[in-house]
Amino acid sequence: MNKRNLLIIAGLAIVVLTGFFILRRDSGSEVAAILTDVKQGQFRVEIETTGELEAKNSVKILGPHQLRNFQIWEVSIQNIISEGTVVKKGDWVATLDRSDFQTKFTAKQIELDKASSKFNQTQLDTALQLRQSRDELINLKYAVEETGIVLEQSKFEPPATIKQAEINMDKAKRAYQQAVENYKIKKNQNIEKMREVNAELRKVQSEYDGMTKVMEAFNVLAPEDGMVIYHKHWDGKPIKAGSRIQMWDPTVATLPDLTVMMSKTYVNEVDVRKVQKGQVVDVGLDAYPDKKLLGSVTSVANVGEQRPNSDAKVFEVMVEIKGTDPTLRPSMTTSNKIVASVVDQALFVPLESLHTEADSITYVIKKNGLNSIKQEVVVGETNANDAVILSGLSVSDRVYLSIPNGIGNSKIELLPELNGKRNKKKAEEPKLAAN
Repeated sequence: MNKRNLLIIAGLAIVVLTGFFILRRDSGSEVAAILTDVKQGQFRVEIETTGELEAKNSVKILGPHQLRNFQIWEVSIQNIISEGTVVKKGDWVATLDRSDFQTKFTAKQIELDKASSKFNQTQLDTALQLRQSRDELINLKYAVEETGIVLEQSKFEPPATIKQAEINMDKAKRAYQQAVENYKIKKNQNIEKMREVNAELRKVQSEYDGMTKVMEAFNVLAPEDGMVIYHKHWDGKPIKAGSRIQMWDPTVATLPDLTVMMSKTYVNEVDVRKVQKGQVVDVGLDAYPDKKLLGSVTSVANVGEQRPNSDAKVFEVMVEIKGTDPTLRPSMTTSNKIVASVVDQALFVPLESLHTEADSITYVIKKNGLNSIKQEVVVGETNANDAVILSGLSVSDRVYLSIPNGIGNSKIELLPELNGKRNKKKAEEPKLAAN
């Protein structure tokens, strides 16, 4: 064998070995890439949230809301009964700080004392004035009688004396008559004065009586029988000793009706469009992991809110628990799966197997014999793990969860129906631009 033939054989050997290693490497990559079957069956779109139990109906235990009438807008809780305590109607629940109100109550006591003193003084003054007026009337009446006697006796006197006696008689009668009129006026004046001071006294007395009842309300009592559950502030934190309550919502605690329970939860603004009233909810309890409950959505908030320690907007969703369970207690943490929709006999693949290119074409890497191809797909409903495939795959197909080596630049196998629509759209774009 000559030297030329040896070189040809050596070159062929190198090519064969290089090809072998390349094929081996690609084969190893496909083996390393994870394949999964296209699944068929019931597909559930579920929204998972965390909630908190609360009673559907409850009786509020209120502090003295009348404090707004005295320009007191909030008070602090000095002491409160332990949460979860079962109380009877009229039992003590909490004691509120009286210090701000006590100052106003003391001032009202002083005002009441002044009004009472003024009433008594006015009563004494009017009684004295009317007594003096009555004595004056009696004296003037005696004066009239005396001048009458003098006039009777002067009929044998000279005419001038008789005339003087008649004048004195007229003066005495006029003085008596004027005193009678003055007495009536003075009596009416004193009656009105007594009415005025009496009205002021009754006003202050009524305010004092009302403040006395408010003072008693600082000892908060249970309005009904039940289990005490602390009221929560707007930030979701329960009140406690030292907390302040506002007078526009003076709720200290509640007495829940445990026969009908609700799970109060919040859904992210991205998912809230999928949630509707009446949807089924699978409810779990952190306290009882083995217990499974069934519920339904009863309301979805129309306006979003921002919860503490969160940048995303959320919407409040209320879920009513079906049936009665004695183990359920307010404030228990729940795990909720809201079943937004159910698709029967759907084809679906894991979300990890879906890929998108610059033209917004969604595709999967499908196993095709010994090779792999990029296959365009039409995606339907999605949940936290999987996506429904409406077109592009069959139940017998297998897809990769990641892109295998050597297929990154391959051409996508487009769906004929979608490709036709895209071509038609591209053909219409120049016409629209010209118009």
